[in-house]
Amino acid sequence: MAILFLAIVPFFWCVPIALASAELNSILPVQGGFYRWSRAAFGDFWGFQCGWWNWTGTFLLNALYGVLAMDYLADYLPWLRGDVKWAGACLVLCLLAYLNARGIQLAGWIAVALLIAILIPVAWLCIVALFHWHHNPMVPLTPPGKPLGSVFGEGLALAMWNYAGYEQLSSVTGEMKEPQRDLVRVLVWNTPMLILTTIVPAALALAVLNNWREWETGYIVTASRLIGGGALGAAMLVASLIGVLSLSNSTILYTTRIPATMAEDGYLPSWLGRLSRFGTPSRAIAVSAAVYCILAKYRVEDLVNIYIWTRIATSLLTVFAAWRMRAKAPNAYRRFRIPGGMSGILYIAIFPVLLCAVKVYYSEPFVFRWAPWLLASGPAAYVVLRWRLGRRPIPQERGADL
Repeated sequence: MAILFLAIVPFFWCVPIALASAELNSILPVQGGFYRWSRAAFGDFWGFQCGWWNWTGTFLLNALYGVLAMDYLADYLPWLRGDVKWAGACLVLCLLAYLNARGIQLAGWIAVALLIAILIPVAWLCIVALFHWHHNPMVPLTPPGKPLGSVFGEGLALAMWNYAGYEQLSSVTGEMKEPQRDLVRVLVWNTPMLILTTIVPAALALAVLNNWREWETGYIVTASRLIGGGALGAAMLVASLIGVLSLSNSTILYTTRIPATMAEDGYLPSWLGRLSRFGTPSRAIAVSAAVYCILAKYRVEDLVNIYIWTRIATSLLTVFAAWRMRAKAPNAYRRFRIPGGMSGILYIAIFPVLLCAVKVYYSEPFVFRWAPWLLASGPAAYVVLRWRLGRRPIPQERGADL
């Protein structure tokens, strides 16, 4: 079911969001991207919700990456448990936050170098596995004896997490040289590459080993060692760690620009948006990193399942903003336009809504206990900041208020 989800979910989730992001960016290539698109489309309240939900949700997301890095190491370092594991996750997160505070150029080139280093062991695993294929990786569809609802909900959450964040790159468009051109190029190339590199290595490893019962967080390292020997196992361990660090590095880069932009717009205290000598929102980065470290005590699965509700909320606001801006600014120049006319707009709006409704329905009981509180913090924060503390959002410029 995991492989099935990873193959199908993109057409209901990341592809529609990528199309919506490309068109909105062609109208408003501004720093803060999707948050400011939502504000332009729906006004101050929903703009604030989009920014707040994204920022608070990614507290869990970045904490998750710290935990995941330690999970990969745990197979080789069995003493990496409890508080030692938590301390290691905090160290990783703080180091990446520091690198991001040094500027987008450093963070960007680090991401490129890390990506190249990741793909070499992945290609190695795939080539070796092709010559030892003995089993059908799609059997069984679900683990025998487990309730379908639980398996379905967790699998869908993990697939949505794997393919989430297509609107997020827009948060740093103010730091790009040609955002209207480059964002579309990134989205076009990234989508098929992500689908292939997510599905193929895991499917081939299962086709060789057929030991799906043993798979858990970080097991791709053990699978690589069993298939290709110690050298491939060690290379995949390094690649897995690099992959997590690259994800975390990029996530810190784009998520911490949102609170800084919200501060610039008057929603949050101005000190949060002040820039360092490197031109980065170092205070927003520092505050965010502190929260990441607090949450890094929890399991990957728990963090993903709660986080995905905020990703659902911000991603749906993005696709609805694309629909709304068609009516609000029909004559605005669009370097990129969602193909298919009204059918294209219905595609990018309806399918993510249906997928998200299914995910929410199949959420685990503990998610229903905590995720609604995280979403409710948005309206509560808006009331407190605006009416109790007197924060007044700065009116948008005419160009962003089309």
